[in-house]
Amino acid sequence: MTEIITILNQKGGCGKTTTAVNLGAALATLGKNVLIIDMDPQGNATTSLGIKKGDIETTVYSLLSGESTLIESIYETKTPNLYAIPSNISLSGAEIELSKEIGYPYILNEKLQSQEINLDYIFIDAPPSLGILTLNALVATTSVIIPIQSEFYALEGMLDLLETIKLVESRLKSDCPIKGILITLYDGRTKLAKDVYDNVKEFFKDSEHIFKTKIPRNVKLAEAPSYGTPCITYDPECTGTKAYISLAKEILKMDGED
Repeated sequence: MTEIITILNQKGGCGKTTTAVNLGAALATLGKNVLIIDMDPQGNATTSLGIKKGDIETTVYSLLSGESTLIESIYETKTPNLYAIPSNISLSGAEIELSKEIGYPYILNEKLQSQEINLDYIFIDAPPSLGILTLNALVATTSVIIPIQSEFYALEGMLDLLETIKLVESRLKSDCPIKGILITLYDGRTKLAKDVYDNVKEFFKDSEHIFKTKIPRNVKLAEAPSYGTPCITYDPECTGTKAYISLAKEILKMDGED
């Protein structure tokens, strides 16, 4: 059964797209079939996977609008076992168009269920907002990963985010449990990073899982998107790559695999 995981945080700069791309690539390298859905009109995940936004004919927008089928919308990437449904600026108008459709929060879920595809994981890179595209991601998802950066305002807006998840679960009758909280941009040498980690543990103390793996602040992770490749290809030995491999193994263990 395919596990669908939405990478979600309405704050920008928290490593959301970096996590979708590099965690997906790490799991693909470990032998899993992985699809990344770029639900952000900025298309950063698309660029990070080496897909040129100006050259693509089918996108998340064409899938949601019914112009292409699920299988027609999937592209192969340069990484074996890793696939993508890309995005570009055309998706920016989708929220207005989707809002006119009956049952608009369920459109992505219906599309993902419309055809059989052999995948172990689907990662949805949600936009940095809590609008209609994010609602579609949450209704379609099996679980949610929330990346939180090790910075002063890390938990700002977190209550709004959790409230949105609860509203989806209660009003739309769609479970979207939090699979884990991921600490990103972490520098263990600084007191601030340690304080933020302690604050996150306190904030989520009774309810959610905090991943043991922390994603370090790493220049190679920042450089890799400009080369259109996940960091695991760009620099297999850097600390960023090793962290995402560790995270992938942690998730596999959570899912009952050694």
